[in-house]
Amino acid sequence: MIDRAQTENVMRRVAISAFQYYPTKHLDEPGYSVDEDVIWCLEPLAALPATELDGLRATVELLITTPTANRRPFIRYLARLSEPTINARHVDAPTGPEDPA
Repeated sequence: MIDRAQTENVMRRVAISAFQYYPTKHLDEPGYSVDEDVIWCLEPLAALPATELDGLRATVELLITTPTANRRPFIRYLARLSEPTINARHVDAPTGPEDPA
């Protein structure tokens, strides 16, 4: 079971990463990669199965790098993860920013 504090932490981390991201950041910060932000964002969800985390990586990268991306499916997904009646392994991860889940 994923704790609500963990999912809220993920939301905060994605928001911070998206706010601080810009397309030429790697030029101003040599060695920077959006992958390091994605890893940091998903760290609180390390207890999820690897296959679920793999699907989330692409979603989080898109949410960081695309200012106009729809974040609502991701937020709903995180909310469902922390619901006490749902086992996290049975919650479908969003496939992208337009996922209606």
